[in-house]
Amino acid sequence: MPHHLARWSGLAGSVLLAVAAFLGGAMPGSPLRPTPVSIWQGPHGPLVLAAWLVGTTLLAGAWWTLRDRVPSTRWALVTVGLWLLPLLLAPPLGSRDVYAYACQGASYAAGINPYEQGVSTLPCPWLDTISYIWRDTPAPYGPLFVVLSGAVVKATGSLTGAVVLFRLTAVAGVALTAACLPVLARRAGVPAARAVWLTLACPLVAVHLASGAHNDALMVGLLVAGLAVVASAPGRPGPLLAGGVLLGLAASFKVTALVVVPFAALAAIVGGFSIRALLRHGGWVVGGAVGVTVAVTFAAGLNFGWISGLEQGGLVIAWTSPTTAIAQTIGYLALPFGGHVDALPVTRGIGMAVLALLLVWLWWRARTRDPLWHAGLALAATVALAPLFHPWYWIWPLAVLAATARRTGWFTVVALVSSFLVLPDGTGLAKYTKTVGAPLMTLLLIVLIVRLVRSARAARKPVAAD
Repeated sequence: MPHHLARWSGLAGSVLLAVAAFLGGAMPGSPLRPTPVSIWQGPHGPLVLAAWLVGTTLLAGAWWTLRDRVPSTRWALVTVGLWLLPLLLAPPLGSRDVYAYACQGASYAAGINPYEQGVSTLPCPWLDTISYIWRDTPAPYGPLFVVLSGAVVKATGSLTGAVVLFRLTAVAGVALTAACLPVLARRAGVPAARAVWLTLACPLVAVHLASGAHNDALMVGLLVAGLAVVASAPGRPGPLLAGGVLLGLAASFKVTALVVVPFAALAAIVGGFSIRALLRHGGWVVGGAVGVTVAVTFAAGLNFGWISGLEQGGLVIAWTSPTTAIAQTIGYLALPFGGHVDALPVTRGIGMAVLALLLVWLWWRARTRDPLWHAGLALAATVALAPLFHPWYWIWPLAVLAATARRTGWFTVVALVSSFLVLPDGTGLAKYTKTVGAPLMTLLLIVLIVRLVRSARAARKPVAAD
């Protein structure tokens, strides 16, 4: 597909998604427990689903077509701006999280610690816009975002105004990513235009960051900015400290950003790896990240309950999380034999243990290789092995891998598939496809493990002499 045709077909897809948002997006008055069938039978149901499917297909197809041949960075940024514009003028798509942000901000503004009590305690004036499962659970977000949410609610005093401001902050996060991603890509020896296109033109960004106003936008922007600063000034204490501070601010939105800090510490080293060099150079990055995270937490008058709040993600059970899919598949296999097996706690526990070991192994391996690329792999592993996977989580590793990886196939495929997993009103298709999705995900994992084992064995075989 010619690049100019891809630009306009993507814009047509964005307009169709905006139509789907107006007719059946995640609006305050929409049903909280819809199903694909109820959406189809509801007002404008067939039109909503058709606009969503065709719009997503056009947007994803245009993105995929130019993944390796985008004309220039400027062309990519202009195209992304065009694609985002219709969705910025439409109601939220794909998630009701922005309403939860507003309620948590209202709780904090009223003097309630959202890490200790749910939004029903106040109660939030917009409580009926939030899914029932999140009304009595603590906030899983970092302290800086809680403070920002409180400021947004105080400044606007209305749900509509709060949604607008949250969307503007998300756009600011996307803009920060757009500004810093080329710097990171050039330092990693990757074409800047390709990195910008793969990250920002991805449908996940348009739907879930710009339209859905997720706080992941600011987290990713600060994360990319921090890595770009560190990569641009290894061995220089001032910039390294600044890079660490940016990473700490990213973690103050979502603690997941801390995963990249040990890898950023390796990227800060000048010359070969040694413990002395790690402490001398990497210490500035780690100190800045940890210091600002702790400082923001106490400055906000909060505690570290935002870390335990991450456990609430386990309340959602979906096969898009591989460890959850394995547990579901085990349960299905036991049913014909009269067994009722709940393997979820075991598989999720094993997944977290594997993740811990994998992160250590990746860090150790990164000592003599590209630490920034390994940071992207660490984020990908974190998303894959966590108890919960939402499609927009994949933007975290996507941004880093797009700027550091030479080959892009596998992680762009994940982004492409993830773009089709959520309906306009936020209904996740994983909930209704688990009998097929869980076994397929389990089978995919088996295939990947077998291939990795074979590759590892082949790599150990000595090369025959000529």
